[in-house]
Amino acid sequence: MLEHKPNKLENELCFAVYTAQKFYNRFYTESLKEFKLTYPQYITLLVLWEEQRPMMIKELGERLGLDTGTLTPLLKRMKKNGWVTRERTGEDGRKVFVSLTDYSVKMEAEIKSHVQDCFKNVDMTQAEYKKNVELVKEIGDKIYDNNRELEERQRRRLRS
Repeated sequence: MLEHKPNKLENELCFAVYTAQKFYNRFYTESLKEFKLTYPQYITLLVLWEEQRPMMIKELGERLGLDTGTLTPLLKRMKKNGWVTRERTGEDGRKVFVSLTDYSVKMEAEIKSHVQDCFKNVDMTQAEYKKNVELVKEIGDKIYDNNRELEERQRRRLRS
């Protein structure tokens, strides 16, 4: 069990993650600028390219960790810019499927290649990259589990 006593900002894991996220956001902002894509739009395309099928907004949101309130305006902008289509289905039209456009399918290799080229300047081996991805996932999973426990404790306190 970790005994954590907040001390100097530079020694805090939360600050290290926050700072790294800011640098990553800046990296992707620059990397994707010529395609007029934001990072959330890019990861949306990554999921759609991976799945190669229409996806319901709810399903897409679950994969991306985004709620529909965040995802819906993002998808509307992507539709306006020609990256995706949105199609309502079902008797009441509540189900919305998102699909790639011919343009986004055509651009997949170019975008991925461009991002890969931008990574060439990052001083990290493939093994280090893979290890770091696993480490960040592990940290995220532990914090997620801790958050669920904290939320449950809070619910119990409110009930009593």
